Amino acid sequence: MSDKLENLYREILVEIGEDISRNGILDTPKRAAKAMKFLTHGYEQDLNEVVNGAIFDSDNDAMVIVKDIELYSMCEHHILPFIGKVHVGYLPTGKVIGLSKIARIVDMFARRLQIQENLTKQIAHAVQDVTGASGVGVIVEAKHMCMMMRGVEKQNSVMTSSTMLGQFRTSQNTRQEFLTLIEKR
Repeated sequence: MSDKLENLYREILVEIGEDISRNGILDTPKRAAKAMKFLTHGYEQDLNEVVNGAIFDSDNDAMVIVKDIELYSMCEHHILPFIGKVHVGYLPTGKVIGLSKIARIVDMFARRLQIQENLTKQIAHAVQDVTGASGVGVIVEAKHMCMMMRGVEKQNSVMTSSTMLGQFRTSQNTRQEFLTLIEKR
């Protein structure tokens, strides 16, 4: 962990008026630096590392969906969390990706300072790139602390963003099948 990051957190605490010699605060700069490194470890990952060769031959051409993938990210505007779920669907063309790798792709991009719209697009393009699918659909639903804890303070607001690539964009039937299947409980 970076001593520099720890020192910066110490400076922030002083700037907001906190007594950095107070018992409960003594180790806060170290803990905050460690937490920030964890929450942004996506910067240290790349797609090949995350997928780790888990692309398999398959004659399946039916839609594959992983839904309700937990999402934890931080907005690049306020460095506050947004939390929600991601639904990913794709149409294989001879290759499928290991199930856990989709969640790892989500995490790789989520663990960077983000806006939800870009995160949605990054996930879709990554799945497209590694699978060669004929179509990919990604929907992200999230609650943003920057809207809930500050500013307008709207506790029940949920943002939904989507990216549709290939057949998910060009075929209304494909898109509708995806939307119908992610709504089923």
